[in-house]
Amino acid sequence: MSLHAQLSPEAQARLAAQRRTSTITSLIIALLSMVLIGVILLVITMALNVKEIPQIVSYSGVQDDDDSIKQKKVQTQVERKPAAPSSSMSKVIAANTASPTAVPVPEIDVPEVQTDFGDGNDFGDGWGDGDGTGAGDGFGNIPTAMKKRCSKGDRLQRLADSGGTPECEDAVVKSLRYLKETQNQDGSWTDQQKVGMTGLALLAYLGHCETAQSEEFGETVLSAITYLVDKAMKNNGKLATDFKNNHWCYEHAIAVYALAEAYTLCVKSFGENIHQLEEAVLASGQFMINSQHQGGGWDYGYSEDSGRGGDTSIVGWHLQALKACKYTGLDFKNITSCSRDGLAYMERCQNSDGSMGYSGTGLHGDGTTLAAVGALCAQIWKSSATKMARKGCDFIDKNMKFDWSTPDSDLYGHYYAVQALINNGGREWKKYNDLFRDQVLKNQNADGSYKDVAGGGQINATAASFKGGGKFNIHYRTCLATLMLEAYYRFLPATGQKQ
Repeated sequence: MSLHAQLSPEAQARLAAQRRTSTITSLIIALLSMVLIGVILLVITMALNVKEIPQIVSYSGVQDDDDSIKQKKVQTQVERKPAAPSSSMSKVIAANTASPTAVPVPEIDVPEVQTDFGDGNDFGDGWGDGDGTGAGDGFGNIPTAMKKRCSKGDRLQRLADSGGTPECEDAVVKSLRYLKETQNQDGSWTDQQKVGMTGLALLAYLGHCETAQSEEFGETVLSAITYLVDKAMKNNGKLATDFKNNHWCYEHAIAVYALAEAYTLCVKSFGENIHQLEEAVLASGQFMINSQHQGGGWDYGYSEDSGRGGDTSIVGWHLQALKACKYTGLDFKNITSCSRDGLAYMERCQNSDGSMGYSGTGLHGDGTTLAAVGALCAQIWKSSATKMARKGCDFIDKNMKFDWSTPDSDLYGHYYAVQALINNGGREWKKYNDLFRDQVLKNQNADGSYKDVAGGGQINATAASFKGGGKFNIHYRTCLATLMLEAYYRFLPATGQKQ
């Protein structure tokens, strides 16, 4: 006889329920596992598609040209605060690690001050530095003054508000395409003063918010940055084509300006990890600060105690470069006192009528070119309402001429004048806008470059090497003309923030 255990009906019901629960749980776990595997595969695929920035070779400080160059009292390994993290909307480029898919900068409406022409000095309070947060709005850490360049919609709106035309934007893009086609294989431009000319071209790209991840110009921008970083790292922060030429301070300041702005846009704002860019900016910027003349200016060969003491043309580029260094948020020693002393030097060179002297109060040319230099420097470090800025703009308004086919074709001076007068606003800006805009537009060649100067290339208030003729000067004038057209949106004055 055999015995059989018999479950009660209630026990059988509970057992069946447990079996159903186990089956459903197993199905859910299987589905979740499949979803997780799919997500992992998607992330791997995205990482493989991310554009990689090639690493730049590290150098131990072997100099390019002149081993006898005096070593300044600069410390290139300064203690520095880290750059602010990029926002979740930032583009990311990794030099040696995988990175997320780049997210394009959204087109948004950022509130701005009134840009009506008004009665002059409309913008008032100078250029704000941003608060380190980028003020949100999906633009990461872009300083407030630079935001309007980073959206086509914003650029076109600024053109419309400030007296520009859509043709100005088209001309800029044509110029950038010309520069892309004429770049040297090593990332530089031209066959002379290559560091300075590369700096000018890079500034033109950055003025249109083109970074290393830009679809059309990314490779061009990255190659230019790589070339300049390479030079800085090989020469302990010094940037020039020929250190035996005492004028190399011009090249250095222009290149520092470009590298610092590249750091602010590419690294700080869009999270692009460009190897050694931060180190190059710190070393080259600190060298510039530590090489200031004891009188507050900067002089040829970076002499710190020469009898001449420098000139306002050199100082103008250095004060622009210092402002770009400040925007980076990096730790530069003595940058505040350095900029203050530089601006004081400029003030001592201004005459009572608003004209600006060259080395002292003596004029170089008719005084308008350097008056524009001084006015812009006062605006970016103080405000458009300062006495130095107002007097300079008034002198420019009354005396500056522009005719592409005559000696009054000094784009060097007009590069400064267009910025100073758009900051000033009012009747002076409307008059100047009518003077320069259409002349620049009609003198662009079909390939995007700009025409040379007629009449043998004679230009007022310009050094002999820049008086027209050849590919070098075509490149130089193309960069300056492009920067002039970008002035409508390159910087947004009067954010109302303290300096």
